[in-house]
Amino acid sequence: MTPKPETVKKLIVLFLATVSLSLSGQNTSRDVFENDLPRNYDQEFRFLAYFLNQGVTSNFYPKNTLLKGQVIGRMFGQNTTNTSTSKNTMYAEQRILPFFIYQPKLFDGKAILRASFEIDWTWGDVAYGTGGNSGSAMSADQVNIQTQNVELELIPAKGWYINLGLQRLYDTPYNPYRTMVDKMLETGYRLAYFGTDGVGITVRRNTDYLQMKAGYYKLYESLIQNDDDVTLTEFSLVKKLSTKWKWGGSLYFMRDRANGAGGVSIFGQGLNATQLNAYNGTFRFNFGDKPYKANIFWLGTFFSRNADYMIDRWFLSGFANLNIGKAEIKIDEAWETGADILGLGANARIAYRYGQTNKDIISLDFMYASGDDDQLIDKEYNGVITGNTWSSPGSVFIGSGAHLLFPHGNVVNRFTPIIADWSNMGYGMTGAVFNASRDVIPHRLNLKAGGAWAMSNVEPLGGGTTIGTEANAVVSYSLGPFMSLEAHYAHAFLGDFFDSNDTRYGSDINSVYNEERPADPWTAFVVFKWLMF
Repeated sequence: MTPKPETVKKLIVLFLATVSLSLSGQNTSRDVFENDLPRNYDQEFRFLAYFLNQGVTSNFYPKNTLLKGQVIGRMFGQNTTNTSTSKNTMYAEQRILPFFIYQPKLFDGKAILRASFEIDWTWGDVAYGTGGNSGSAMSADQVNIQTQNVELELIPAKGWYINLGLQRLYDTPYNPYRTMVDKMLETGYRLAYFGTDGVGITVRRNTDYLQMKAGYYKLYESLIQNDDDVTLTEFSLVKKLSTKWKWGGSLYFMRDRANGAGGVSIFGQGLNATQLNAYNGTFRFNFGDKPYKANIFWLGTFFSRNADYMIDRWFLSGFANLNIGKAEIKIDEAWETGADILGLGANARIAYRYGQTNKDIISLDFMYASGDDDQLIDKEYNGVITGNTWSSPGSVFIGSGAHLLFPHGNVVNRFTPIIADWSNMGYGMTGAVFNASRDVIPHRLNLKAGGAWAMSNVEPLGGGTTIGTEANAVVSYSLGPFMSLEAHYAHAFLGDFFDSNDTRYGSDINSVYNEERPADPWTAFVVFKWLMF
């Protein structure tokens, strides 16, 4: 039976909203699936998939030969990713994201089971083994499938949604299973604080003028009989003030009692995780071997104007997010203040659609994150904290349009931007990104040029404040419906921030990670994308 055109359209929108964030490198439609209940669900079981294949060359790579699979975190960090003036990479990598949806007619469309998986590899890496992000050497036969989400959505009444299980943990008031990726990357907190997956329960209430979300996640469960877990509670809302304007606010609360146990493999997690913080470029609270407990709040507000680019040609969005809290350390059986936490992150983005398509756009992005300059000598941390402190990655600010200076979504196995976390190792940062794109052939051939700049808000020992600048360009050609071929190039020019030998990572001010200033990074890649349904 041939699906109705309206049914096909809703399937496409639903998949684009739930597929991996790697879709962010591809401009997608800005329509939003806002129906309270699906009108048509002729097929109880549906399969969708997103395929990506790209060939990459660059002058940066992990120098630790053991890191051949997935490499995540800050360039020049402890993932050993560094630049070279004499060696260039040349490799191909591949990804498929299969997505299964079961919506039984028995429940009249009010119960939906979603399961998404991920299979990645670099061409020719290994075979006959077990582990993700690999398995394409000769003979293959690798056990490598990874689970992204397995969650159940219940719709008990009109406008109410309950999501239960392993699901998207995004810092947005919008339902990630019913909202386009572009909208989540340009509104709310833009996944700069939380952009990952987590197990828990969320309850949403949507009306024509107000959207609310409450959620509870168990991020780490250690011994079930002890109070040694990490949990996250959230509440957010967004209100429609007028046809063009929306305003919202949120409160997040992290309760950390795991003392760094669990987390990402051997890297650990939490405020005092030496390896994970060094990998991700987050601030490490150097408590040594002392047990700690932490309570951290994020209190924020955000707004948007013409979020779907449909009412007129101007778009505007922004946020301000304050993290407040306290970490206590145990000394001689007594709890003492380890650090009082107070940091601010803020963003503003303005865009103008000058042409006939939603890809004829000029945009300007501003970012700010406060920094700390004394390594907790005063027992205060004045920088930003994100989900990267507990996961890798725990936040993915991939909507700016930068490729190297800030994260970019066109990745499979190597996610190593210069500024991987808004905290910038606790130094803080101020940045700006400019993008201009043009549909030379409407809906067929698109050209994009962009630039980025960033500085540290705290000057490192022996260095300056300029982190660097970037120039990039993209050519994208649509081969057919939801199938495209793209060519990308980006070059970053490092500033005097890298004259410093101070890695810090929030820990040892005398540690050295560069004997000399690293070379300027560059990358080029050609990528084929196909959304199949």
